[in-house]
Amino acid sequence: MSLDLSHTLVRSGKLTAPNRWDLVAFPLIFVVFVLLAHAAKGTFAPLETMQATPISLDPTFLPGYALRTVLRMLAALAASLLFTLTYGTLAAKSKRAELILIPILDVLQSVPILGYISFTVVFFMNLFPGSTLGAEFASIFAVFTSQAWNMAFSFYQSLRTIPHDLDEASRAFRFSSWQRFWRLEAPFAVPGLVWNMMMSMSGGWFFVVASEAISVGDKQITLPGIGSYVALAIEQKDLGAIGWALAAMTLVILFYDQLMFRPLVVWADHFRFEQSAAQTTPHSWFLTVLQRTQLLHRAARPLSFAMRRTLRAPILNANIPGPIGAETSPRGRIFDVLWYVVVVLMALGATAMIVRYVATALGWADVLTVFQLGFYTLLRVAVMIVLSSLIWVPIGVMIGLRPRLAEKVQPLAQFLAAFPANLLFPFFVITIVRFDLNPNVWLSLLMIIGTQWYILFNVIAGATAYPTDFLEAADNFQIHGWQWWRKVILPGIFPYFVTGALTASGGAWNASIVAESVSWGKTHLTAQGLGGYIAEQTMAADYPRIVLGIAVMSLYVIFFNRVLWRRLYAYGERRLRLD
Repeated sequence: MSLDLSHTLVRSGKLTAPNRWDLVAFPLIFVVFVLLAHAAKGTFAPLETMQATPISLDPTFLPGYALRTVLRMLAALAASLLFTLTYGTLAAKSKRAELILIPILDVLQSVPILGYISFTVVFFMNLFPGSTLGAEFASIFAVFTSQAWNMAFSFYQSLRTIPHDLDEASRAFRFSSWQRFWRLEAPFAVPGLVWNMMMSMSGGWFFVVASEAISVGDKQITLPGIGSYVALAIEQKDLGAIGWALAAMTLVILFYDQLMFRPLVVWADHFRFEQSAAQTTPHSWFLTVLQRTQLLHRAARPLSFAMRRTLRAPILNANIPGPIGAETSPRGRIFDVLWYVVVVLMALGATAMIVRYVATALGWADVLTVFQLGFYTLLRVAVMIVLSSLIWVPIGVMIGLRPRLAEKVQPLAQFLAAFPANLLFPFFVITIVRFDLNPNVWLSLLMIIGTQWYILFNVIAGATAYPTDFLEAADNFQIHGWQWWRKVILPGIFPYFVTGALTASGGAWNASIVAESVSWGKTHLTAQGLGGYIAEQTMAADYPRIVLGIAVMSLYVIFFNRVLWRRLYAYGERRLRLD
């Protein structure tokens, strides 16, 4: 595995005159920048100008809507990446920070995003009064909350499972904390992070529908985009317009897959931890074009030089950092105890505030009912995670170990993950009513439709990062069949699978709000569960019951993650490192 991020995207070499590859690369890059600049122009317009132009279902408007949506999603992805590099690093390297940050992350990825959008909308609209920019930031933040959590978990998991020999090598070279991060930790985390970025980009499409139609008091603000186009098409039951929207989504996904994610997958392959070269490697036509240009190399040379000097600079400290999870001194243990006391007091204070608020309108019978409904949702989440794992782990391993297959499947997987699950709700309602099926059973499938892809993408990332020399050794020792799964590949992808299953679990809790209470026309179906309870109380504007429902959901999520997923993380760190 290479330990430097600065060389891998651009090949070094002697630069001469422009060549034919420049004639391909520069128009492509120029067109992309022009399109993004055109889309960004509308974000600074006055709010009245945007409200005077209603959303139209005319397909000719879709290219412009698609540009605006993609710009919001890319901005949210950039914010998610910055959040990941800071939040994930702090949680992985500081036990005291981890004690607070990881439970917060557990809750944030599970609590219904739509539940706190209204508060953030008011904040951003007041921050940019009378400007479209406030609504744009509110929409970007909503998409950010659907993208950031799984990326942070992936980065955290990678930093916690860095092989010991790489850790020892960084100490032998006396890297500072800055050098260690950019030349060891970030490169090791790149393969998993790239696939989770891909999943985040696809998962953001579901929340685009909600984030582009914003309510502030009695005012409705609709941002131009594919999400608002789909929302209007659903409202008017225009299946033709929904078809046009799906076609536009498909083209957009193919576009950013070929120009962004495919090159990133090829780049990430440089950071696989292995001692022998892989027999087959991923390819990207666009990256090949960039690598063979002359003018682009010349233009990028100052930036490449500045990056190398910055990433190699011995800044932050000159001391050799201690290993993650290293034992602390007696004084450090005293600080740990004091920190635990502070955390417990903060948790008790927050609990007391919630109890006082809920107790003004509810009794113990309501609390017991909500805990019972939470148990029903917990069973659904557990069953759906098990079923999804049985299906997608073998498929993910097959794709991840075959770069050529991954190259073909990658756009399809992104489209399926991006497909707005709410478009399937009418078909489920009609089918359940037509065949008199049990909503408590069949509505459960809606919880996992949008979140099962976290398992697939993380397993693909794990299989992609699995060392080729380990596979060759297994083949030489004639390890095949079930023994190969049990002794070779499952231990190798285990940390990635835990990250995928954990984020899928959190997403399923989040999706339960809409999956356990669905409607089509005048037909409304509800499944017994905490998600359906919160949805019904939200429609009734019963805030004490909403707070109780979200608090109980948070307790279930934290308990489930602590009892199961954290122990599996710890097991992977102790026993299943690639050492």
